Amino acid sequence: MSYLVTIGLEVHCQVKTHTKMFCACRTSFGDAPNSHTCPVCLGLPGALPVLNREAIEKTLLTGLMIDCGSPEISKWDRKNYFYPDMPKNYQTTQMDLPLCIGGGVPLYDHCYPTDARKNIANPGKVVRLNRIHLEEDVAKSTHLGSSSLIDFNRAGTPLMEIVTEADLESGEEAFAYVRSLQMILQQGGVSDADMEKGQLRCDVNISLRKHPEEPLGQKVELKNLNSISAIRRAIHYEIQRQTEDLDRGIPQIQSTRRWDDDRGETQMMRTKEDAHDYRYFSCPDLLPIETAPLLAKVRPLVPELPHQLAGRFENALGVTAYDAAVLSSDKHLARYFEAVTDPAIPGKKVANFIINNLLGTLNERNLSIAECPVATEKLRALLLLVENGTLAANQAKEVFAVLFDAPEKAPAAIADSLGFKPAAAGELEGLVAQVIANNPTEVAAVQAGNEKLLNFLTGQVMKSATTKPNPKQVTDLLRAKLL
Repeated sequence: MSYLVTIGLEVHCQVKTHTKMFCACRTSFGDAPNSHTCPVCLGLPGALPVLNREAIEKTLLTGLMIDCGSPEISKWDRKNYFYPDMPKNYQTTQMDLPLCIGGGVPLYDHCYPTDARKNIANPGKVVRLNRIHLEEDVAKSTHLGSSSLIDFNRAGTPLMEIVTEADLESGEEAFAYVRSLQMILQQGGVSDADMEKGQLRCDVNISLRKHPEEPLGQKVELKNLNSISAIRRAIHYEIQRQTEDLDRGIPQIQSTRRWDDDRGETQMMRTKEDAHDYRYFSCPDLLPIETAPLLAKVRPLVPELPHQLAGRFENALGVTAYDAAVLSSDKHLARYFEAVTDPAIPGKKVANFIINNLLGTLNERNLSIAECPVATEKLRALLLLVENGTLAANQAKEVFAVLFDAPEKAPAAIADSLGFKPAAAGELEGLVAQVIANNPTEVAAVQAGNEKLLNFLTGQVMKSATTKPNPKQVTDLLRAKLL
């Protein structure tokens, strides 16, 4: 039997700040364990927290980017629970007055899995948000058989929890949601949102029911999924597991499960607590904050979002919708593209070269666009050589290959060293005339309509030339004389 699937996501995102949420310890990744700690983030008795203004501002900026509202007053609460990663036995968080309320995240078509983009069930969908609240991250636990290690470097890092409404219907939509949200967070500079570094983690709530008029089925929560592909796989597995249970008459119970990526299955952790089990209390150590002055400060910082950038690239620079989506997917890539553009070069040609050549080379070298060694002015100069006829497209690729490894060189100098030079005045005309005279059969065939033989004649001219002129110029000259 088929069931209606309802999915909600809770995305935990580390805010990009220099220090932790309630203390002056440095935020870090990959440093020696427990090397960035103090009495506050270790939860020692008597240690008092101090708010991180930057974390609050960046959370409010996130809310503005995705159309959230904010209460006039936002306050802090204590969420009580007993886990080894939180030694003070409560987490400072927000319950009833979070920084951001409502809003929505658009699902970008190019953020769906590649194999799902041709059959998107709800194109243009915007996933509604319930809230964004700010809290402190917990320590990192490493489990070693019968023992566990705790690293408190992560404890206290500012953490946004971005909670959706139950708006998602498939693993593909969840995949697109997390990728779209990740792009928006990176565009605003509020987080690097790198899942491999644990900066973005996701809890998935899934329930199944037979008919839309029925209440939602029992919620099963999948905890701490740390890759976008794992989110999709876990949802597919859990939908299948619950379907098989329900078909056999086995009711679901509200529970928490973990995803075992190696085994490709979810496993029971515990039956799920309700909110009252956490015993939320207002935090006595932190004053509530007025949001209006902070919103006024960050509102001018709201950037162009990926879909807005893509629209501008299409309308102003003439690139295709696909190219615009790719170029707007990364803020560093978008800036690089805009810096290369020039009135003398069609935007489509700039986009093609960056996507097909530059990004391909970066991927081969395992480099990001932010690490690209080729300065934007050098790539612009190379493309201008193509546009003014000095280089053919294939010649430009050869020049670029050298430029990537020797970025200090000028593209024109590299072209000269490879022999890509315009023929001397009159030389090309003479070579074309000589090839025409030496190949009467081919010339007659071309004049009879077989234009493919122009390539043969072009090759003969190129072989005779002392330099390597632009083949297109040669072909155009032959065409002008023979047709």
